[in-house]
Amino acid sequence: MKKSVLTRYRVMAYVTAVMLLVLSTCMVFKYGFGKGEDITFVVSQAHGFLYIIYLIFAFDLGSKARWSFGKLLWVLLSGTIPFAAFFVERKVTQQVEPLTEGPEPAVAKA
Repeated sequence: MKKSVLTRYRVMAYVTAVMLLVLSTCMVFKYGFGKGEDITFVVSQAHGFLYIIYLIFAFDLGSKARWSFGKLLWVLLSGTIPFAAFFVERKVTQQVEPLTEGPEPAVAKA
């Protein structure tokens, strides 16, 4: 498996996790203090879009790493639980890194 498959999963795991924390904060302000309804809408839409990209990359990694359905489901759902994606990403990286081919070869310029 190429290292880029793991790298793009890791990037989207962090981005999705951070956006979920931002969304959670916005929800507290919206429902707790009655402020920030517009920003909450924007952040929720952005998180939803980024979560779809995360699902695609996580599914791609899971299929290439030949994960069981249960493990794949847990990784896919971790993007919906605040802080979970940080821990799941770390564990996935430790398990998948030995399966990568190492650094990708440099492309020669003509």
